[in-house]
Amino acid sequence: MITTRLAHKTTMEKQSFIVLAIFLLLSTTASAQLSQNFYKNICPNVESLVRSAVQKKFQQTFVTAPATLRLFFHDCFVRGCDASVLIASPSNNAEKDHPDDISLAGDGFDTVIKAKAAVDSDPRCKNRVSCADILALATREVVALAGGPFYPVELGRRDGRISTIASVQNKLPHPEFNLDQLNAMFNPHGLTQTDMIALSGAHTIGFSHCGKFSKRIYRFSPTNRIDPTLNLQYAMSLRQMCPVNVDPRIAINMDPTTPRTFDNAYFKNLQQGKGLFTSDQILFTDQRSRPTVNFFASNNAAFQQAFVTAITKLGRVGVLTGFQGEIRRDCTRAN
Repeated sequence: MITTRLAHKTTMEKQSFIVLAIFLLLSTTASAQLSQNFYKNICPNVESLVRSAVQKKFQQTFVTAPATLRLFFHDCFVRGCDASVLIASPSNNAEKDHPDDISLAGDGFDTVIKAKAAVDSDPRCKNRVSCADILALATREVVALAGGPFYPVELGRRDGRISTIASVQNKLPHPEFNLDQLNAMFNPHGLTQTDMIALSGAHTIGFSHCGKFSKRIYRFSPTNRIDPTLNLQYAMSLRQMCPVNVDPRIAINMDPTTPRTFDNAYFKNLQQGKGLFTSDQILFTDQRSRPTVNFFASNNAAFQQAFVTAITKLGRVGVLTGFQGEIRRDCTRAN
């Protein structure tokens, strides 16, 4: 009887161990399946192929850099980093058709398409590298080409098949957000306040349209026509570039000092009240985030290191791996 009970107990322990092992296996996040050498035996020269294509595009227009970087951010924040933002819809019902995405520059999309063509030109690689991974690699390349850090990119993402306008609703930060709203947007993706501030530093090579910030320089409130947190001289220069009734689609550099260099000037500008968006300037005016802004403003290396950490974490958000999703033959539509 004792022997039988011991055998039963041992069997139960084995079963419990198996259940626990299965649970742990299922609990392993998809991001853990990403690796820097994912294409080593599939498409060993994928990085050089993407690099060459992006360099050619970058030489044609600098807009390639901020456009591609912004495209990556918008993609990852909506359905995860699955290249769903690249999908086009004949009925204008895809992510890219949402008002929050409609201003994404075409050069970002073109960069990925050209890089995809370059990768597929190698018979070993044709239709074996995801558009999501190509976008991630292209983003690293434009950051480095603009003077930012060259960092290792984790690969192994697969492409999503779904892209809808509805998916974008309330998924992207807005120019008027305060610190609490920004953190509430980033935290669910595993991104800390420091990560959020570092990623905001990408605005050092970004651009925006007059319509996105015109309220700050013309009709901030009944008592203040100009946002009091905005440097007055800077506000006047913005008025010259964006006069009343001007086309709201006119593009303005977000970094008025070194708009073509990926550096920490963005944070130095915030210290002087030269953040273009409320969501930029709030990082300095709010006492909780100001120390990080001051640190990045005083130490470019620290900013770039924090940016690499943050964009690596961003690249893991909601990824599809293994047998999930697909490898799109055409980045603009599902197979």
